[in-house]
Amino acid sequence: MAVGIRLKFAGGTQEQYDAVHSHMDVDNNPPQGLIFHSAGPIDGGWGVIDFWESSEAFDAFLQGRLGAAIGELGDRAFQGPPERRDFPVHHITKP
Repeated sequence: MAVGIRLKFAGGTQEQYDAVHSHMDVDNNPPQGLIFHSAGPIDGGWGVIDFWESSEAFDAFLQGRLGAAIGELGDRAFQGPPERRDFPVHHITKP
């Protein structure tokens, strides 16, 4: 079953997001299991809402590709782990 994942990066900025997103080249090489990705500013930081085939697919991405990118970028990336909320997805419509 698909899962929605909401991340809140306290104090996160668009510049940090753009650095991480660009470093991973997600637009041209999306991670396995990703259905939909969105991101934008929120009160107090930066937010991400993703839909994945499973939470395990996201966890593999987080521990591998995303974690490596954040480590390589140092202070140009988000600092500290995000607040994470997972929720089951009942229905997804793809245009």
